[in-house]
Amino acid sequence: MTPNIDQQKVIIGQIVGIYGVRGWVKVRSFTDPIENILQYRHWQLKLPDAWHKKKLLDGRRQGKGLVARIEGVDDRDVARSLISCDIAIERSDLPRIAKDEYYWTDLVGLEVVTIAGDKLGKVDHLLETGANDVLVVKGEREHCVPYIRGDVIRDIDLAAGLIEVDWDPDF
Repeated sequence: MTPNIDQQKVIIGQIVGIYGVRGWVKVRSFTDPIENILQYRHWQLKLPDAWHKKKLLDGRRQGKGLVARIEGVDDRDVARSLISCDIAIERSDLPRIAKDEYYWTDLVGLEVVTIAGDKLGKVDHLLETGANDVLVVKGEREHCVPYIRGDVIRDIDLAAGLIEVDWDPDF
């Protein structure tokens, strides 16, 4: 997932290609399941000059990916100019979650320390492995820390920007 640069925006995908000649684009979704990105109708696209608000007009699964039709994008050339643009929504558009749940985007950038006080680094990104999610922590070296609440992940303090883990720093 791309690191978040604006706390009011959450990046939920990226435009990765063009589809057809009528302005449809191929989309890489960071939501789970991937089709959830299509539930958000008010997208913001990160263009070179600034964020631009655009309405999602239509979208669907196409093969293993997604395609979308965006307001004001009516031909292949305009669609091509959007390749590599991040897609964001307002944080307020996200569904509410329980107190002890977190969106991945909220964990990226947090400092990770062991219960013994050893600093491992900062969360660079997360991986979905099937068995459990994994925090990829980059510091002096890279650590892959299983996201297992209560066992490995002992405490998450968003206000302090800190995750406490029961993890061997040499592992």
